[in-house]
Amino acid sequence: MHLFTIIANLRFQDVLDILFLTVVVYHLYLWFWGTKAFKALVGLLALGIVFTVARFWGLFLTTWVFQILWQVLVVLIIILFQSEIRQVLERVNPLQVIGLRVFSKSADWVPDFVKTLFSLAERNIGALIIFERMDRVEELITGGVPLEGEPSPQVLMSIFQKESPLHDGALLIRRGRITKVACYLPLSSAEGLPKEWSTRHRAALGLSERCDAWIVVVSEERGEISLARSGQMIHVTNLLQLSKLVQEAIAPPSPTGTTWWERVRALMVRRWPLKIGALGLVSLFWLLLAGQQNFEVTLKVPVEIKNVPSKMEVLEPLNPEVQITVRGLRKDAGTLNKRNVHVEMDLSMAGFGNRVFRITRDQIVLPDDRVNVVRIAPSQMEFKLRKTSSTD
Repeated sequence: MHLFTIIANLRFQDVLDILFLTVVVYHLYLWFWGTKAFKALVGLLALGIVFTVARFWGLFLTTWVFQILWQVLVVLIIILFQSEIRQVLERVNPLQVIGLRVFSKSADWVPDFVKTLFSLAERNIGALIIFERMDRVEELITGGVPLEGEPSPQVLMSIFQKESPLHDGALLIRRGRITKVACYLPLSSAEGLPKEWSTRHRAALGLSERCDAWIVVVSEERGEISLARSGQMIHVTNLLQLSKLVQEAIAPPSPTGTTWWERVRALMVRRWPLKIGALGLVSLFWLLLAGQQNFEVTLKVPVEIKNVPSKMEVLEPLNPEVQITVRGLRKDAGTLNKRNVHVEMDLSMAGFGNRVFRITRDQIVLPDDRVNVVRIAPSQMEFKLRKTSSTD
């Protein structure tokens, strides 16, 4: 497929194309890892490799069957994984980039809040508390009773005591205030979770997989405290650790103290093996498919003068060149250069003086006929000829 030629003709658009898809693949891996949909993505990747190889080798029947199969798979994927697809679309949230959401700056209630959670854990009273961050969680949770108030120890104890009709659910904290209680969360579909985890843990993990909310879980069975974020569960062991996590949940740390170079470096270094793997996978697919891409190339080629009448010589131009633009598949158009393309100009019918000749497609010699000439500049060329001086 002339891989060297394809790489040599790499354009800025190609680099941008590869980098963009690398970012997409990297985040898809993070979002779907550990879910049932991840196995389906691996299967689709394997089918894509088979389809690419079959198309490259010219397996007509296999390529035709896969083209029909892809149309059916698109419908099946939308039906089977509509919730996962919705999660991905919700995560592509421009508000996270431009920072339009407002966070709570007051944290006076955090120390008492943390002590209350450990008090609940000591009494083996279960609790589930959501800290909303950038993403809205209303569409992800069900039920819920509106309740406005401060997350004070008295309110928390009243809600999560076993006799309370509101204890069996989650409490939602938005901008440092309670807004809803008795909310029900989507359960995680991840496999291989610890057997000792209760429904609260699976619910907390499920919500953290679908948005950027942080969820605190107080285990009723074991009297332990955990925090779920970004699909990961953190075991909390002391007051100081929980206080720092809650502070970060309600008011994420500002990156103003770091320079732009430190931010770029952190972006490149964090999970670098995964990022390199995504880049390598996307680059491989790009190389396999780039040869089938429609491609235009513009180059200057020499004009070879033929059949000059005897006793006649060309004065001008001495080394004529023509700029041509050709279009075809990248694997064909990318191989063209001055060494294998030229224009043949027949001057057998030329006379003395200045003569103008048109340049047509038939006069351009190409290594194969799989590319088309779309532009010739100039479209005609003027030659100045004179009679040669004879010496006896």
